[in-house]
Amino acid sequence: MSTRPTFSDITDKLAAQEIELPSWAFGNSGTRFKVFGTPGTPRDPFEKIADAAKVHELTGLAPQVALHIPWDLCDFDELAAHAAGLGVRLGTVNSNTFQDDDYKFGALTHEDEAIRAKAIDAHLECIDVMDRTGSRDLKIWLAEGSNYPGQADMRGRQDRLHESLSQIYDRLGEEQRMVLEYKFFEPSFYHTDVPDWGTSYTQVAALGDKALVCLDTGHHAPGTNIEFIVMQLLRLGKLGSFDFNSRFYADDDLMVGAADPFQLFRIIHEVIRGGGLNSPDIAFMLDQCHNVENKIEGQIRSVLNVQEMTARALLIDTEALTAAQRAGDVITANDIFMDAFYTDVRSDLADWRVSRGLPADPIRALRESGYQEQIAVDRVGGTQAGWGA
Repeated sequence: MSTRPTFSDITDKLAAQEIELPSWAFGNSGTRFKVFGTPGTPRDPFEKIADAAKVHELTGLAPQVALHIPWDLCDFDELAAHAAGLGVRLGTVNSNTFQDDDYKFGALTHEDEAIRAKAIDAHLECIDVMDRTGSRDLKIWLAEGSNYPGQADMRGRQDRLHESLSQIYDRLGEEQRMVLEYKFFEPSFYHTDVPDWGTSYTQVAALGDKALVCLDTGHHAPGTNIEFIVMQLLRLGKLGSFDFNSRFYADDDLMVGAADPFQLFRIIHEVIRGGGLNSPDIAFMLDQCHNVENKIEGQIRSVLNVQEMTARALLIDTEALTAAQRAGDVITANDIFMDAFYTDVRSDLADWRVSRGLPADPIRALRESGYQEQIAVDRVGGTQAGWGA
């Protein structure tokens, strides 16, 4: 008798799924050669929240919006009220210590104590924002490293990083957390101060229980078994958050699942296997920029991609899979896994959305709503948000 779940068996878990949107995804971005502007791009955090709320309205998947400081500095009481009025809430606070001239040779790792203090203060300001918004997580990504052998004392930079993170950690409130993101390169070419999950884990483990690792799905060398890292961090109790995106070669700002849907499926399987799906202890967030595609549509497509692969992963016959694994039946185990991956759940998801009062096709609903045309008219004048704003 088959023990494989049916779609109706998994709808409660799908209904509980929440994916946080990044405010900066709605601003202008581009390559290192050009930042592209588009009609209707938000000019301030309030308009970013409005676009994020439209994604949630059409998908039911994205009730929380992450902020980036200082890009989103404003009256946070007003912003929180604005968000609540649109049916969403403010979430993770992301720090920025990579756009100031003082940080050319590092921020939290800098040789100069005064510059390190400036960078620490920038993170303490982020915690002040968290206090105002009720945010739980401070996410830290550091664009720090060196370009040439001999340029920097790599061990000294690790020591200084620990000292800086310790000061930030000590300022966290009782219910607040720090999540440390890693990336194997960018912008430096020789070494990066937090290049991999092991370095991030080592640093946060030395701080305490409120410090965890952020795993960005695009921040790995080609061929990396990301699902293994997910498994290990869940096993160690140190996976605090995801940043979902995709990349083909080096950068990591494409829509999640664009490059390798099967990889996304494998990752989510390990999330489910490790008890991470819908866990209050793990934040699921997009971290993307939309350079050529419509920004709101890009966010809709991304959350739907995560939802679709979650549904497929939930359809794995785990009882049969475990039996095959224990029996050493390689072919059957792989067949069970692949059967779930190849299951087309798109029509089931569309029907289920309609049953919940959502559009079957959220992107088509956006296009037919006239929202994009209206914001293009309403948002004329001022400075569009983007890199540095």
